[in-house]
Amino acid sequence: MNILSWNVNGLRALCKKGQFDWLLRHSPDIFCLQETKAEKHQLPAETAEPKGYYSYFDHSKAKKGYSGVAIYSKIKPNKVEYKMGNPTLDNEGRLISAHYDDFVLVNVYFPNGGGGPDRLEFKLAFYDEFLSYVDDLRKKGCKIIFCGDINTAHEEIDLARPKENENNTGFLPVERAWLDEVVAHGYADVFRYFYPNKTGIYTYWDMKTFSRSRNVGWRIDYFFVTPEILNNVKAINTFTDIHGSDHCPLEIKVDLLSSPAQ
Repeated sequence: MNILSWNVNGLRALCKKGQFDWLLRHSPDIFCLQETKAEKHQLPAETAEPKGYYSYFDHSKAKKGYSGVAIYSKIKPNKVEYKMGNPTLDNEGRLISAHYDDFVLVNVYFPNGGGGPDRLEFKLAFYDEFLSYVDDLRKKGCKIIFCGDINTAHEEIDLARPKENENNTGFLPVERAWLDEVVAHGYADVFRYFYPNKTGIYTYWDMKTFSRSRNVGWRIDYFFVTPEILNNVKAINTFTDIHGSDHCPLEIKVDLLSSPAQ
């Protein structure tokens, strides 16, 4: 099974650039999109409900054209959830959980901490609520895969210019400490599991400074899995050559019981 994740920075814009067609040609079993900036009824039919996929969307109820997530799956989930349980934190359309026979996939678009102290506080509150949410799923016996734009680089190895950004959101000690906590709770960063010391692989580049051509980037998009899943993960790929957004897609290949009919 292949599961892909991509912050598309606007799903309608991605379609106009032809890159949604790339997703369909690539044909992952499941793909998770973040920052869709659209409601389902605003999308062309071939994007809202492409042939061969079940599709699920959530959008921001606080502001139009903002945030938003989607899951497209060749396998019909047993259940789909759109909330962690905190109305304030759930209002921006940042999470979808798809429950399958032998795992739960959580697609999440974490807040950016920029824009002032209130947004950093919101981000940290979202972080804490999310970790409690997935921990509660684990207590119920669920095996977890969660993916998406976490909006924080974990270690110095995860961004091109750590010293210059140590006082900037996305690399603040308090944000990085939460990722330490995620790992301490038993969730494995799949990329670092396979490539513990690899440098120069990023998932986000600032468009205003044309940083992608110089590979001055950040690794802020992740797959995390619980130990029972980690043993079944065979590979992770970061598609740094695929454009259409200021982020690039990443994908894991994992052997699981839930798989599309052949």
